Amino acid sequence: MDVLLGGRRGTAAMRIEGRPYTTIETTLVERMIEVILKDLAAAFEPLSPVLFQFDRIETNPRFASIARPTNAAVLIKLRVDMEDRGGRLELLFPYATLEPIRELLLQRFMGEKFGRDSIWETHLANELWRTEIQLNAVLDEQMMTLGEVRRFQVGQTLVFNATTRNLVELRCADIPLISGRLSAPATISQFRSSIVRP
Repeated sequence: MDVLLGGRRGTAAMRIEGRPYTTIETTLVERMIEVILKDLAAAFEPLSPVLFQFDRIETNPRFASIARPTNAAVLIKLRVDMEDRGGRLELLFPYATLEPIRELLLQRFMGEKFGRDSIWETHLANELWRTEIQLNAVLDEQMMTLGEVRRFQVGQTLVFNATTRNLVELRCADIPLISGRLSAPATISQFRSSIVRP
């Protein structure tokens, strides 16, 4: 208040007891409170839309009744500095006002509630385009018993029962991505897989 009204910088604040605040002082405090309430509404916006309204100024803390003395509350203490002078700002939220968004406050990550982050989206897109993945082309699948698999011999060939009309499926980690047909005129039965020792 002293700085806004032309007081000296860096000097200790003078406390004048016993006199009411002037109209100029009250107006300045009211405008500063409106700025604070607007910023508080923007801070709560990712969780829940909140509308803070200025009710009245109470200069005597004993008459500032926000909640009952036995009710739980959250007290936030902030430090405001301006031109080498400053003071403390305290925000008191009764627990009942925070109860409707309690589940949201307990979350570790709010997801998309914070809005879009273009820098992070661009970085994520660039990293995704550079990601290397392993694709498997599945020409044919056959059901075999465990005994048949155990009788495999080195050099034995497996004949596919598929033709050029069958679709070849591309998979990534056993997840089907896309399927298509071979462009070569040869039949798929000509492709053989030889069993070798690992």
